Amino acid sequence: MTRKREVGRGERVLPGLWRLRLPLPWPGVPHCNAWAVAAGNGVVLFDTGMHEPGSLGHLERALEQVRLRLEHVRLVVCTHAHSDHYGQAAPIMERAGCDLWMHPNHAHMTAVAEDPDAWLARRLEVARQSGVPEEPLRRYAEERRGQGFGVAAIVEPQRDLVGGVTIDTDLGTWTTYETPGHAPSHVCLHQAERRLLISGDHLLGRVSLYYDYGWTPDPAGEFLDSLDVVEGLDARLCLSGHGKPFTDVRTHIHANRALVHERLAAVERAIADGPRTVVEVVPDVYGEPLTPMTASWWLSETLCYLTHLERRRVARRVEGEPRRWVAA
Repeated sequence: MTRKREVGRGERVLPGLWRLRLPLPWPGVPHCNAWAVAAGNGVVLFDTGMHEPGSLGHLERALEQVRLRLEHVRLVVCTHAHSDHYGQAAPIMERAGCDLWMHPNHAHMTAVAEDPDAWLARRLEVARQSGVPEEPLRRYAEERRGQGFGVAAIVEPQRDLVGGVTIDTDLGTWTTYETPGHAPSHVCLHQAERRLLISGDHLLGRVSLYYDYGWTPDPAGEFLDSLDVVEGLDARLCLSGHGKPFTDVRTHIHANRALVHERLAAVERAIADGPRTVVEVVPDVYGEPLTPMTASWWLSETLCYLTHLERRRVARRVEGEPRRWVAA
């Protein structure tokens, strides 16, 4: 069955704030959001969508539906350096003549896109050490080699979007909060008077966990700490990177925290009776074995849980290959 192709769509959420819904080519993730916020005679664009053939046209279509154009963009702000949030930054900057603000810890995307062969080799080695057999690794390497990263061109931010940096708009000032976990470069933007939160992929309309493995010491622990940061902001309306805006922000925070602890407990139980590889642990955490569609996502997430448990000294690695963990 052929999946119906999404198209770019724009809609007003509040006076001076528009949701730009942009298509993605990924199964189960049909679109992402960019957010345009009025600022003087133009807009600040929070996130950009992924770059692929025709993607800039989808962004222009979404802007046109809310009577905006690319030339109205005065500043591009990226919540994090994943392709569906940063991928079109370069052509937007070129067309609009604007700057990019993004967190400086963006090598998890920019370094990878600059040397895709090294990234692929590293990813294959992580999978091999996790217990993935050679034949699926070979197939994955053949399929992945030569594919793009969804990024039009690598562009460095003109300003580092670190904690406390503010962005002025017609809706008031937005303050940056560093929220690593999902990605090392992740930030959320908070408008205190209106209690608005641009959450990127830190909080989504449905609970969906993903962490970039291997770029920071403890992504799962960082994500839990970031949930505490966002909970302290007491936001009323969340503008997330995927899905519709939602108002029950605190409920979503609690649901994310509960799922992380549930999966950590499942991993801890899985290694209680003896050393196990990541591939062996996965079915106990997610209720089914790895598939080609879930492998990359679940390997990364489970590795981050094992790393977190290791740092808490309730798990330890066992010598040998592939890597195995056991309860400490």
